[in-house]
Amino acid sequence: MNVKKFTAPTSREALRKVRDALGPDAVILSNRPVDGVVEILALDNDDVASLAAPGPGSDMAQPAPRLDLNSFDEAPAFVNRRAAAPAPTPEQLYASRRAPEPEPEFIAAFAPRRTAQPQDDFAPEHNYANRRAPQAEPAFDMSAMTAMMTAAIAQAKESAAQEMSGMMSELRAMRGMMESQLAELSWGGTQQREPQKAAVLREMLAAGFSASLSRYLIDKMPANKDAAEAMRWIKTVLARNLTTMADEDNLLDKGGVFALVGPTGVGKTTTTAKLAARCVMRHGPEKLALITTDAYRIGGHEQLRIYGKILGVMVHSVKDEADLRIALKELRNKHTVLIDTIGMSQRDQMVTEQVAMLTGAGADVKRLLCLNATSTNETLAEVVRAYQGSGLHGCIMTKLDEAASIGNVLDVVIRQKLNLHYISNGQRVPEDLHLADRAMLVDRAFRSRRDAANQFDDADLPLMMAHTGKVHQDESLREVRLG
Repeated sequence: MNVKKFTAPTSREALRKVRDALGPDAVILSNRPVDGVVEILALDNDDVASLAAPGPGSDMAQPAPRLDLNSFDEAPAFVNRRAAAPAPTPEQLYASRRAPEPEPEFIAAFAPRRTAQPQDDFAPEHNYANRRAPQAEPAFDMSAMTAMMTAAIAQAKESAAQEMSGMMSELRAMRGMMESQLAELSWGGTQQREPQKAAVLREMLAAGFSASLSRYLIDKMPANKDAAEAMRWIKTVLARNLTTMADEDNLLDKGGVFALVGPTGVGKTTTTAKLAARCVMRHGPEKLALITTDAYRIGGHEQLRIYGKILGVMVHSVKDEADLRIALKELRNKHTVLIDTIGMSQRDQMVTEQVAMLTGAGADVKRLLCLNATSTNETLAEVVRAYQGSGLHGCIMTKLDEAASIGNVLDVVIRQKLNLHYISNGQRVPEDLHLADRAMLVDRAFRSRRDAANQFDDADLPLMMAHTGKVHQDESLREVRLG
Protein backbone atom coordinates (compact mmCIF):
# COMPACT_ATOMS: atom_id res chain seq x y z
CA MET A 1 0.00 0.00 0.00
CA ASN A 2 1.46 3.30 -1.17
CA VAL A 3 -0.22 6.39 0.35
CA LYS A 4 0.82 9.62 -1.30
CA LYS A 5 0.58 13.18 -0.02
CA PHE A 6 -0.30 16.16 -2.17
CA THR A 7 -0.17 19.84 -1.11
CA ALA A 8 -1.40 22.92 -2.92
CA PRO A 9 -2.63 26.41 -2.06
CA THR A 10 -6.22 25.46 -2.86
CA SER A 11 -8.28 22.30 -2.86
CA ARG A 12 -8.89 22.54 -6.59
CA GLU A 13 -5.14 22.50 -7.36
CA ALA A 14 -4.51 19.69 -4.90
CA LEU A 15 -7.24 17.53 -6.51
CA ARG A 16 -5.76 18.26 -9.93
CA LYS A 17 -2.39 16.94 -8.73
CA VAL A 18 -4.06 13.77 -7.38
CA ARG A 19 -5.87 13.19 -10.71
CA ASP A 20 -2.69 13.69 -12.70
CA ALA A 21 -0.65 11.37 -10.50
CA LEU A 22 -3.09 8.57 -9.61
CA GLY A 23 -5.83 8.90 -12.15
CA PRO A 24 -9.53 9.70 -11.82
CA ASP A 25 -10.22 6.51 -9.75
CA ALA A 26 -7.91 7.48 -6.89
CA VAL A 27 -9.26 7.19 -3.34
CA ILE A 28 -9.06 10.31 -1.11
CA LEU A 29 -8.15 9.33 2.44
CA SER A 30 -8.03 12.80 4.04
CA ASN A 31 -8.34 16.46 3.14
CA ARG A 32 -7.24 19.10 5.63
CA PRO A 33 -5.60 22.56 5.76
CA VAL A 34 -2.04 22.55 7.14
CA ASP A 35 0.03 25.73 7.61
CA GLY A 36 -1.91 27.74 5.04
CA VAL A 37 -1.98 24.99 2.36
CA VAL A 38 -4.32 22.11 1.60
CA GLU A 39 -2.95 18.62 2.26
CA ILE A 40 -4.57 15.57 0.63
CA LEU A 41 -3.67 11.95 1.34
CA ALA A 42 -4.65 9.66 -1.57
CA LEU A 43 -4.31 5.99 -2.55
CA ASP A 44 -4.25 4.33 -5.95
CA ASN A 45 -7.30 2.29 -6.91
CA ASP A 46 -5.17 -0.85 -7.47
CA ASP A 47 -3.86 -0.64 -3.92
CA VAL A 48 -7.44 -0.44 -2.63
CA ALA A 49 -8.35 -3.62 -4.61
CA SER A 50 -5.41 -5.41 -3.04
CA LEU A 51 -6.62 -4.36 0.39
CA ALA A 52 -10.15 -5.72 -0.34
CA ALA A 53 -8.84 -9.21 -1.40
CA PRO A 54 -8.62 -11.76 1.46
CA GLY A 55 -5.22 -12.90 2.64
CA PRO A 56 -3.96 -16.32 1.72
CA GLY A 57 -4.09 -17.62 5.26
CA SER A 58 -7.47 -16.19 6.25
CA ASP A 59 -10.74 -18.09 6.58
CA MET A 60 -12.24 -16.15 3.70
CA ALA A 61 -9.51 -17.46 1.35
CA GLN A 62 -10.47 -21.15 2.03
CA PRO A 63 -12.66 -22.84 -0.61
CA ALA A 64 -16.34 -23.17 0.09
CA PRO A 65 -17.40 -26.55 1.45
CA ARG A 66 -18.94 -28.92 -1.07
CA LEU A 67 -20.86 -32.15 -0.78
CA ASP A 68 -18.74 -35.13 -1.86
CA LEU A 69 -20.96 -37.90 -3.16
CA ASN A 70 -18.02 -40.30 -3.14
CA SER A 71 -17.97 -40.19 0.63
CA PHE A 72 -20.88 -42.59 0.81
CA ASP A 73 -19.93 -46.21 1.56
CA GLU A 74 -21.62 -47.56 -1.51
CA ALA A 75 -23.68 -46.11 -4.29
CA PRO A 76 -27.33 -47.08 -4.56
CA ALA A 77 -28.19 -49.81 -7.04
CA PHE A 78 -30.40 -47.55 -9.07
CA VAL A 79 -27.45 -45.24 -9.74
CA ASN A 80 -25.36 -48.01 -11.32
CA ARG A 81 -28.26 -49.43 -13.21
CA ARG A 82 -29.30 -46.12 -14.69
CA ALA A 83 -25.74 -45.20 -15.56
CA ALA A 84 -25.31 -48.46 -17.53
CA ALA A 85 -28.69 -48.36 -19.22
CA PRO A 86 -28.83 -47.29 -22.89
CA ALA A 87 -30.44 -44.01 -23.86
CA PRO A 88 -34.26 -44.30 -24.02
CA THR A 89 -36.09 -44.05 -27.30
CA PRO A 90 -38.79 -41.39 -27.87
CA GLU A 91 -41.48 -44.05 -27.46
CA GLN A 92 -40.03 -45.06 -24.10
CA LEU A 93 -39.89 -41.48 -22.96
CA TYR A 94 -43.54 -40.99 -23.90
CA ALA A 95 -44.53 -44.11 -22.04
CA SER A 96 -42.59 -43.08 -18.96
CA ARG A 97 -44.39 -39.74 -18.80
CA ARG A 98 -47.78 -41.34 -18.17
CA ALA A 99 -47.62 -42.71 -14.67
CA PRO A 100 -44.19 -43.75 -13.49
CA GLU A 101 -44.28 -46.22 -10.71
CA PRO A 102 -41.58 -46.07 -8.01
CA GLU A 103 -39.21 -48.98 -8.22
CA PRO A 104 -39.10 -51.22 -5.16
CA GLU A 105 -35.38 -51.55 -5.41
CA PHE A 106 -35.04 -47.75 -5.37
CA ILE A 107 -37.14 -47.49 -2.24
CA ALA A 108 -35.41 -50.39 -0.53
CA ALA A 109 -31.94 -49.21 -1.45
CA PHE A 110 -32.40 -45.48 -0.76
CA ALA A 111 -34.48 -45.55 2.39
CA PRO A 112 -31.87 -47.28 4.58
CA ARG A 113 -29.16 -45.01 3.30
CA ARG A 114 -31.21 -41.94 4.34
CA THR A 115 -31.87 -43.23 7.81
CA ALA A 116 -28.32 -44.42 8.33
CA GLN A 117 -26.79 -41.29 6.89
CA PRO A 118 -24.78 -39.33 9.51
CA GLN A 119 -26.30 -36.05 10.53
CA ASP A 120 -23.33 -33.78 10.21
CA ASP A 121 -23.30 -30.07 9.58
CA PHE A 122 -22.83 -30.52 5.84
CA ALA A 123 -25.67 -32.96 5.22
CA PRO A 124 -27.77 -31.63 2.32
CA GLU A 125 -31.09 -32.45 3.90
CA HIS A 126 -30.08 -31.00 7.25
CA ASN A 127 -28.77 -27.73 5.76
CA TYR A 128 -31.74 -27.36 3.45
CA ALA A 129 -34.17 -27.78 6.31
CA ASN A 130 -32.29 -25.23 8.37
CA ARG A 131 -32.25 -22.76 5.53
CA ARG A 132 -35.87 -23.22 4.47
CA ALA A 133 -37.58 -23.56 7.86
CA PRO A 134 -39.43 -20.30 8.61
CA GLN A 135 -38.64 -18.47 11.81
CA ALA A 136 -41.47 -18.66 14.39
CA GLU A 137 -42.88 -15.16 14.84
CA PRO A 138 -43.78 -14.01 18.36
CA ALA A 139 -47.46 -14.19 19.26
CA PHE A 140 -49.40 -10.92 19.01
CA ASP A 141 -50.97 -9.93 22.37
CA MET A 142 -54.24 -8.24 21.44
CA SER A 143 -55.22 -7.56 25.08
CA ALA A 144 -51.96 -5.68 25.76
CA MET A 145 -52.38 -3.65 22.57
CA THR A 146 -55.98 -2.83 23.52
CA ALA A 147 -54.89 -1.74 27.00
CA MET A 148 -52.17 0.47 25.51
CA MET A 149 -54.62 2.05 23.07
CA THR A 150 -57.17 2.62 25.86
CA ALA A 151 -54.55 4.25 28.07
CA ALA A 152 -53.36 6.46 25.21
CA ILE A 153 -56.92 7.53 24.39
CA ALA A 154 -57.67 8.26 28.06
CA GLN A 155 -54.49 10.31 28.39
CA ALA A 156 -55.35 12.23 25.23
CA LYS A 157 -58.86 12.93 26.50
CA GLU A 158 -57.54 14.05 29.89
CA SER A 159 -55.02 16.36 28.25
CA ALA A 160 -57.69 17.79 25.96
CA ALA A 161 -60.05 18.28 28.92
CA GLN A 162 -57.35 20.11 30.87
CA GLU A 163 -56.59 22.36 27.92
CA MET A 164 -60.29 23.02 27.41
CA SER A 165 -60.77 23.78 31.10
CA GLY A 166 -57.88 26.22 31.06
CA MET A 167 -59.22 27.86 27.93
CA MET A 168 -62.70 28.21 29.43
CA SER A 169 -61.23 29.71 32.61
CA GLU A 170 -59.35 32.27 30.56
CA LEU A 171 -62.49 33.06 28.54
CA ARG A 172 -64.54 33.50 31.72
CA ALA A 173 -61.87 35.77 33.16
CA MET A 174 -61.82 37.85 29.98
CA ARG A 175 -65.62 38.02 29.98
CA GLY A 176 -65.65 39.13 33.62
CA MET A 177 -63.11 41.86 32.88
CA MET A 178 -65.12 43.09 29.89
CA GLU A 179 -68.35 43.09 31.89
CA SER A 180 -66.70 45.00 34.72
CA GLN A 181 -65.31 47.60 32.34
CA LEU A 182 -68.62 47.93 30.51
CA ALA A 183 -70.49 48.29 33.81
CA GLU A 184 -68.05 50.96 34.93
CA LEU A 185 -68.41 52.85 31.66
CA SER A 186 -72.21 52.49 31.75
CA TRP A 187 -72.45 53.90 35.26
CA GLY A 188 -70.08 56.71 34.34
CA GLY A 189 -72.47 57.74 31.57
CA THR A 190 -75.50 57.43 33.86
CA GLN A 191 -73.76 59.51 36.52
CA GLN A 192 -73.22 62.33 34.05
CA ARG A 193 -76.73 62.26 32.59
CA GLU A 194 -78.63 61.80 35.90
CA PRO A 195 -76.64 63.10 38.88
CA GLN A 196 -79.56 62.48 41.26
CA LYS A 197 -79.03 58.73 40.87
CA ALA A 198 -75.46 59.14 42.01
CA ALA A 199 -76.69 60.91 45.15
CA VAL A 200 -79.14 58.09 45.91
CA LEU A 201 -76.44 55.50 45.33
CA ARG A 202 -74.14 57.20 47.83
CA GLU A 203 -76.93 57.16 50.42
CA MET A 204 -77.69 53.47 49.92
CA LEU A 205 -74.04 52.42 50.09
CA ALA A 206 -73.50 54.50 53.22
CA ALA A 207 -76.55 52.86 54.84
CA GLY A 208 -75.00 49.41 54.33
CA PHE A 209 -76.99 48.11 51.35
CA SER A 210 -75.11 46.01 48.82
CA ALA A 211 -73.91 47.45 45.53
CA SER A 212 -75.98 44.93 43.54
CA LEU A 213 -79.29 45.79 45.25
CA SER A 214 -78.52 49.51 45.02
CA ARG A 215 -77.68 49.27 41.31
CA TYR A 216 -80.79 47.20 40.61
CA LEU A 217 -83.16 49.67 42.29
CA ILE A 218 -81.49 52.70 40.71
CA ASP A 219 -81.75 51.14 37.24
CA LYS A 220 -85.46 50.50 37.86
CA MET A 221 -86.07 54.00 39.23
CA PRO A 222 -88.51 56.07 37.14
CA ALA A 223 -86.93 58.92 35.19
CA ASN A 224 -87.43 62.67 35.79
CA LYS A 225 -87.19 62.51 39.57
CA ASP A 226 -85.12 64.84 41.68
CA ALA A 227 -82.95 63.62 44.55
CA ALA A 228 -85.68 63.94 47.24
CA GLU A 229 -88.34 62.15 45.15
CA ALA A 230 -85.86 59.44 44.18
CA MET A 231 -84.98 58.89 47.85
CA ARG A 232 -88.64 58.56 48.81
CA TRP A 233 -89.19 56.07 46.00
CA ILE A 234 -86.20 53.97 47.20
CA LYS A 235 -87.49 53.89 50.79
CA THR A 236 -90.97 52.90 49.65
CA VAL A 237 -89.65 50.03 47.55
CA LEU A 238 -87.40 48.78 50.36
CA ALA A 239 -90.23 48.86 52.91
CA ARG A 240 -92.54 47.08 50.47
CA ASN A 241 -90.05 44.22 50.06
CA LEU A 242 -89.49 43.75 53.80
CA THR A 243 -91.68 40.89 55.04
CA THR A 244 -92.55 41.31 58.70
CA MET A 245 -94.99 39.84 61.21
CA ALA A 246 -97.77 42.40 61.53
CA ASP A 247 -99.28 40.92 64.70
CA GLU A 248 -97.65 38.56 67.17
CA ASP A 249 -101.03 37.07 68.08
CA ASN A 250 -100.59 34.72 65.14
CA LEU A 251 -97.41 33.43 66.77
CA LEU A 252 -98.35 33.44 70.46
CA ASP A 253 -101.97 32.33 70.13
CA LYS A 254 -101.29 29.55 67.64
CA GLY A 255 -98.35 28.17 69.58
CA GLY A 256 -96.14 25.30 68.46
CA VAL A 257 -92.52 24.25 68.73
CA PHE A 258 -89.95 26.95 67.93
CA ALA A 259 -86.17 26.53 67.81
CA LEU A 260 -83.86 29.55 67.86
CA VAL A 261 -80.77 28.85 65.76
CA GLY A 262 -77.74 30.87 64.71
CA PRO A 263 -73.99 31.33 65.17
CA THR A 264 -72.28 31.72 68.50
CA GLY A 265 -72.86 34.97 70.36
CA VAL A 266 -75.88 36.30 68.47
CA GLY A 267 -78.08 36.30 71.59
CA LYS A 268 -80.15 33.14 71.19
CA THR A 269 -80.49 32.41 74.93
CA THR A 270 -81.49 35.97 75.82
CA THR A 271 -83.96 36.11 72.93
CA THR A 272 -85.42 32.76 74.04
CA ALA A 273 -85.98 34.20 77.52
CA LYS A 274 -87.68 37.30 76.03
CA LEU A 275 -90.05 35.14 73.96
CA ALA A 276 -90.72 32.93 76.98
CA ALA A 277 -91.69 35.99 79.04
CA ARG A 278 -94.16 37.09 76.34
CA CYS A 279 -95.72 33.61 76.25
CA VAL A 280 -96.00 33.47 80.06
CA MET A 281 -97.69 36.88 80.14
CA ARG A 282 -100.13 35.72 77.45
CA HIS A 283 -100.95 32.12 78.51
CA GLY A 284 -99.27 31.47 81.88
CA PRO A 285 -96.21 29.37 82.81
CA GLU A 286 -98.08 26.04 82.69
CA LYS A 287 -98.56 26.37 78.91
CA LEU A 288 -94.87 26.87 78.18
CA ALA A 289 -91.86 24.52 78.14
CA LEU A 290 -88.20 25.30 77.58
CA ILE A 291 -85.60 22.94 76.07
CA THR A 292 -81.88 23.57 75.78
CA THR A 293 -79.37 21.66 73.64
CA ASP A 294 -76.43 23.76 74.81
CA ALA A 295 -74.56 21.06 76.72
CA TYR A 296 -71.11 22.08 75.43
CA ARG A 297 -70.79 25.66 76.63
CA ILE A 298 -69.88 25.97 80.29
CA GLY A 299 -72.91 27.33 82.12
CA GLY A 300 -74.93 27.52 78.92
CA HIS A 301 -77.96 25.64 80.21
CA GLU A 302 -77.66 27.26 83.65
CA GLN A 303 -78.40 30.68 82.15
CA LEU A 304 -81.68 29.44 80.70
CA ARG A 305 -82.50 27.61 83.95
CA ILE A 306 -82.22 30.91 85.80
CA TYR A 307 -84.64 32.54 83.39
CA GLY A 308 -86.95 29.53 83.69
CA LYS A 309 -86.88 29.70 87.48
CA ILE A 310 -87.79 33.39 87.35
CA LEU A 311 -90.67 32.69 84.98
CA GLY A 312 -91.75 29.50 86.78
CA VAL A 313 -91.12 27.30 83.74
CA MET A 314 -89.39 23.90 83.74
CA VAL A 315 -86.22 23.68 81.57
CA HIS A 316 -85.34 20.35 79.92
CA SER A 317 -81.84 19.52 78.69
CA VAL A 318 -81.27 17.20 75.71
CA LYS A 319 -78.07 15.96 74.09
CA ASP A 320 -79.07 14.33 70.83
CA GLU A 321 -81.97 13.63 68.50
CA ALA A 322 -83.23 10.70 70.58
CA ASP A 323 -83.44 12.84 73.73
CA LEU A 324 -85.20 15.57 71.76
CA ARG A 325 -87.78 13.11 70.47
CA ILE A 326 -88.50 11.88 73.98
CA ALA A 327 -88.73 15.42 75.38
CA LEU A 328 -91.08 16.63 72.64
CA LYS A 329 -93.26 13.55 73.10
CA GLU A 330 -93.55 14.26 76.83
CA LEU A 331 -94.29 17.96 76.18
CA ARG A 332 -96.84 17.47 73.40
CA ASN A 333 -99.60 18.88 75.66
CA LYS A 334 -97.80 22.20 76.05
CA HIS A 335 -99.12 25.15 74.07
CA THR A 336 -95.66 26.51 73.20
CA VAL A 337 -92.22 24.87 73.34
CA LEU A 338 -89.10 27.01 72.88
CA ILE A 339 -85.77 25.32 72.06
CA ASP A 340 -82.49 27.10 72.72
CA THR A 341 -79.88 25.48 70.45
CA ILE A 342 -76.13 25.45 70.75
CA GLY A 343 -74.35 28.17 68.80
CA MET A 344 -71.83 27.18 66.16
CA SER A 345 -70.10 28.81 63.24
CA GLN A 346 -71.90 28.83 59.93
CA ARG A 347 -68.88 27.03 58.45
CA ASP A 348 -69.04 24.19 60.98
CA GLN A 349 -70.15 20.84 59.58
CA MET A 350 -72.25 20.29 62.69
CA VAL A 351 -74.71 22.91 61.41
CA THR A 352 -76.05 20.36 58.96
CA GLU A 353 -76.39 17.79 61.75
CA GLN A 354 -78.25 20.29 63.91
CA VAL A 355 -80.69 21.10 61.11
CA ALA A 356 -81.24 17.38 60.51
CA MET A 357 -81.84 16.79 64.24
CA LEU A 358 -84.49 19.50 64.41
CA THR A 359 -86.12 18.36 61.17
CA GLY A 360 -86.30 14.72 62.25
CA ALA A 361 -87.43 15.35 65.83
CA GLY A 362 -90.87 13.89 65.21
CA ALA A 363 -92.65 17.25 65.49
CA ASP A 364 -93.14 20.34 63.37
CA VAL A 365 -90.19 22.36 64.65
CA LYS A 366 -90.20 25.91 63.28
CA ARG A 367 -86.71 27.37 63.11
CA LEU A 368 -86.15 31.06 63.82
CA LEU A 369 -82.74 32.37 62.69
CA CYS A 370 -81.08 35.05 64.82
CA LEU A 371 -79.21 37.59 62.67
CA ASN A 372 -76.57 39.80 64.24
CA ALA A 373 -77.06 43.38 63.02
CA THR A 374 -73.37 44.15 63.52
CA SER A 375 -72.23 41.52 60.97
CA THR A 376 -71.33 42.34 57.40
CA ASN A 377 -73.54 41.67 54.41
CA GLU A 378 -71.38 38.79 53.20
CA THR A 379 -71.30 37.13 56.64
CA LEU A 380 -75.06 37.33 57.06
CA ALA A 381 -75.66 35.87 53.60
CA GLU A 382 -73.33 32.99 54.46
CA VAL A 383 -75.18 32.38 57.74
CA VAL A 384 -78.55 32.23 55.95
CA ARG A 385 -77.25 29.76 53.38
CA ALA A 386 -75.80 27.52 56.11
CA TYR A 387 -78.93 27.44 58.29
CA GLN A 388 -81.48 27.50 55.46
CA GLY A 389 -82.00 23.76 55.31
CA SER A 390 -85.50 22.89 54.14
CA GLY A 391 -86.71 26.38 54.97
CA LEU A 392 -86.71 28.91 57.81
CA HIS A 393 -89.92 29.94 59.51
CA GLY A 394 -88.56 33.42 60.10
CA CYS A 395 -85.74 35.47 61.58
CA ILE A 396 -85.04 37.79 64.51
CA MET A 397 -82.70 40.78 64.25
CA THR A 398 -80.47 40.98 67.34
CA LYS A 399 -77.99 43.53 68.70
CA LEU A 400 -79.72 46.42 66.98
CA ASP A 401 -78.44 48.73 69.71
CA GLU A 402 -74.82 47.84 68.85
CA ALA A 403 -75.05 48.28 65.07
CA ALA A 404 -73.79 51.46 63.39
CA SER A 405 -75.88 50.65 60.29
CA ILE A 406 -78.59 48.09 59.63
CA GLY A 407 -78.79 48.27 55.85
CA ASN A 408 -76.67 45.13 55.66
CA VAL A 409 -79.17 42.97 57.56
CA LEU A 410 -82.16 44.52 55.74
CA ASP A 411 -80.44 43.76 52.44
CA VAL A 412 -80.09 40.08 53.37
CA VAL A 413 -83.68 39.85 54.62
CA ILE A 414 -84.96 41.32 51.33
CA ARG A 415 -82.80 39.22 49.03
CA GLN A 416 -83.30 35.94 50.93
CA LYS A 417 -87.08 36.53 51.29
CA LEU A 418 -87.02 36.03 55.07
CA ASN A 419 -89.92 36.83 57.38
CA LEU A 420 -88.66 39.26 60.03
CA HIS A 421 -90.53 38.60 63.29
CA TYR A 422 -88.82 40.62 66.03
CA ILE A 423 -85.95 43.01 66.62
CA SER A 424 -83.87 42.93 69.80
CA ASN A 425 -82.12 46.09 70.94
CA GLY A 426 -80.87 45.35 74.46
CA GLN A 427 -80.39 42.86 77.30
CA ARG A 428 -83.54 43.59 79.28
CA VAL A 429 -86.09 40.79 79.50
CA PRO A 430 -88.68 41.13 78.09
CA GLU A 431 -88.65 44.90 77.39
CA ASP A 432 -85.97 44.92 74.65
CA LEU A 433 -87.88 42.74 72.18
CA HIS A 434 -90.16 44.47 69.66
CA LEU A 435 -92.16 43.65 66.62
CA ALA A 436 -90.43 44.59 63.38
CA ASP A 437 -91.72 47.84 61.85
CA ARG A 438 -90.79 48.12 58.19
CA ALA A 439 -91.00 51.88 57.81
CA MET A 440 -89.09 52.47 61.02
CA LEU A 441 -86.29 50.08 60.05
CA VAL A 442 -85.83 51.61 56.59
CA ASP A 443 -85.85 55.15 57.97
CA ARG A 444 -83.35 54.21 60.66
CA ALA A 445 -81.08 52.60 58.11
CA PHE A 446 -80.69 55.88 56.22
CA ARG A 447 -80.83 58.18 59.25
CA SER A 448 -78.07 56.41 61.17
CA ARG A 449 -75.54 56.93 58.35
CA ARG A 450 -76.64 60.28 57.00
CA ASP A 451 -73.49 62.01 58.26
CA ALA A 452 -71.25 59.41 56.57
CA ALA A 453 -72.79 59.66 53.11
CA ASN A 454 -70.04 61.99 51.88
CA GLN A 455 -67.33 59.37 52.35
CA PHE A 456 -68.06 58.08 48.82
CA ASP A 457 -66.82 60.43 46.12
CA ASP A 458 -68.24 60.55 42.62
CA ALA A 459 -64.97 59.16 41.27
CA ASP A 460 -65.33 56.07 43.50
CA LEU A 461 -68.83 55.14 42.37
CA PRO A 462 -67.90 53.78 38.89
CA LEU A 463 -65.32 51.49 40.49
CA MET A 464 -67.89 50.17 42.98
CA MET A 465 -70.35 49.57 40.15
CA ALA A 466 -67.79 47.69 38.05
CA HIS A 467 -68.83 44.31 39.51
CA THR A 468 -72.57 44.79 39.07
CA GLY A 469 -72.68 43.93 35.36
CA LYS A 470 -74.81 40.79 36.00
CA VAL A 471 -77.16 42.46 38.47
CA HIS A 472 -80.22 41.85 36.29
CA GLN A 473 -79.40 38.11 36.15
CA ASP A 474 -79.30 37.75 39.95
CA GLU A 475 -82.00 35.30 41.04
CA SER A 476 -82.34 36.96 44.47
CA LEU A 477 -83.31 40.29 42.86
CA ARG A 478 -85.85 39.09 40.32
CA GLU A 479 -88.66 38.92 42.89
CA VAL A 480 -88.09 42.42 44.24
CA ARG A 481 -91.41 44.22 43.93
CA LEU A 482 -91.13 47.74 42.55
CA GLY A 483 -94.72 48.92 42.73
